[in-house]
Amino acid sequence: MAAEHASPSASKDWPESLRLTGRKALVTGASRGIGHAIAKTLAERGAAVAINYVASEGPAVALRDEIVAAGGTAIAVGFDVGDPAAVDAGVKGVVEQLGGLDILVNNAGISIDALLLRVSPDDLRSILRTNLEGTFLCCKAASRHLLRARAAGRIINLSSVVGEQGNAGQSMYAASKAGVIGMTKSLAHELASRGVTVNAVAPGFIETDMTASSINGPARDALLAKIPLGRVGLAEEVAEAVAFLAAPAAAYITGHVLRVNGGLAI
Repeated sequence: MAAEHASPSASKDWPESLRLTGRKALVTGASRGIGHAIAKTLAERGAAVAINYVASEGPAVALRDEIVAAGGTAIAVGFDVGDPAAVDAGVKGVVEQLGGLDILVNNAGISIDALLLRVSPDDLRSILRTNLEGTFLCCKAASRHLLRARAAGRIINLSSVVGEQGNAGQSMYAASKAGVIGMTKSLAHELASRGVTVNAVAPGFIETDMTASSINGPARDALLAKIPLGRVGLAEEVAEAVAFLAAPAAAYITGHVLRVNGGLAI
């Protein structure tokens, strides 16, 4: 049975072209960090949101409850984006519970940083399985439903500034995120005839629990010196970019890579 859809009051403050009232969205890897911010922002714009997680059920359920308490509609759905059968079943469950699917945000991703000579084949396979194959599997499973949504259909894939310009010690991660960009552009061609848009968002250095623990001290200072705006980005700023691409206002944008990086790559 489809979930009833009640829009949060915050969505009333947005112009019609930026509202997502009545839209159903799936955000992968949404229990924390950037994915958490994306799911919350889409809900604030009026979308019913499926919050995907793998191991972090508690935070996903907490976010679901927060959205529902604010007057929105949300469900928490656990599945591994790198598992074809789990993805098919997970997307099917989302469609059944929400009553359809209009927006797919492929945010789930991992990073294993290592210099080339220390990279193992298992590390490479692990990153590609989640970051690239996971994006592919979710796009494939969701596309038939997005095609039914026609002009409301949106795919937004999370890439990275590293996928565009590379970075020492991140060859595997860069390859996976560059692959996401290539996939995004190809799918934009494939789905455009039905009005479905496919875009990517490429964040730069964004403040999350993961970046705060892995990049600090002199390394953080050196990175900040390379960012023209002189600061790290916020997960909410990435979420705003995703919400725009999901909205009616972005209906004529497809195959685009929207950079949210403070000028780190221009």
